[in-house]
Amino acid sequence: MMKSLQRILTVGVLLAVTVSASAAVLLRNDHPNVYYVKKGDTLWDISGRFLQHPWQWPELWQDNPEIDNPHLIYPGDEIRLSWVGGQPRLTVNHDNVEKTQLSDGTVKLTPRVRKLDREDAIPAISMSSIQSYLKQGQVVSRDEIDGAPYLVGGQDRRVVFGMGDTVYARDPVSQWKQLQRRYGFYRVGEEYVDPDSEEVLGYEARQVGLGSVLDQNDGMATLEVVRSSEDVRVDDRLFSQPDREVRAVLYPHAPDQKVEGRIIRFFDRISSVARHDVVVINRGKREGMEPGHVLDIYQEGEMVRDRQREEMVRLPRSRVGSMLLFRVFDKVSYGLIMESSRPIYMKDIVESPEGSY
Repeated sequence: MMKSLQRILTVGVLLAVTVSASAAVLLRNDHPNVYYVKKGDTLWDISGRFLQHPWQWPELWQDNPEIDNPHLIYPGDEIRLSWVGGQPRLTVNHDNVEKTQLSDGTVKLTPRVRKLDREDAIPAISMSSIQSYLKQGQVVSRDEIDGAPYLVGGQDRRVVFGMGDTVYARDPVSQWKQLQRRYGFYRVGEEYVDPDSEEVLGYEARQVGLGSVLDQNDGMATLEVVRSSEDVRVDDRLFSQPDREVRAVLYPHAPDQKVEGRIIRFFDRISSVARHDVVVINRGKREGMEPGHVLDIYQEGEMVRDRQREEMVRLPRSRVGSMLLFRVFDKVSYGLIMESSRPIYMKDIVESPEGSY
């Protein structure tokens, strides 16, 4: 599973053919001229060695005829910065010599026979941070909850079940007209509410297990619990699990127009989040969001008293990080914090990168 997710989240994240943002591409003052890719790198981190804003990496590949198959980068590849017509360009050298940069700046060359396998390409972002959210997390509406099949019982009059148990479910709405081979068991929890409009944006549905259908008759489906991350319970909802890979090829880019929203949910954190944490924002497909969109994160300035004029004023807001959207639902989106200069809090503002609109 891990390798398949790495395969679909590789260099495609950074090597889009075009980028809609018009923001100027700014190199870091301490950027290298050459970097040798090593195992454990991510594409976002590599781009951060060259650029002040890592999501702008695709700009440096545009109109570059020297790049052969730019959608895969492997450990040992040489990434070189050059200048063409006064503009920076990046090239990749896939050769048969492994290069390791030593602490004193010298480069050790090791000849090798090299087999390039897509599964060996470096991932775009930290896979360990998002893999559980790619397929197991859902955001559903009240109508979807009310219309979903649900667990009614199982063996030995128990109300909680685990792997290997036989359970039974009903589908009073559609009577199993589109019976699937497998279903995920989901627990409905957090209600997502817009902090500004108070609109209910959806409900968090967390997968707690996976069931395989054994039989169906008289409106009752019999399933075996083939996997469980926690107890499966009576009243848990069933949602279909199609046999397909999660498609999450991300091309980092700014939204086509200015977008403003807020962070409305943390996972496994109480008061604040930081780099590589996952959050939920109150913007989704309805507002034009899509996987790969990059948003800056801001904190509102404090309210302070102007003692000279005896009035309260708000200090200017400040940028505290950036995020990359990787799952987008109708009214909310999941995003991975890519940068954070200080703790990020609930209701912090998310906005299209400056200069991109």
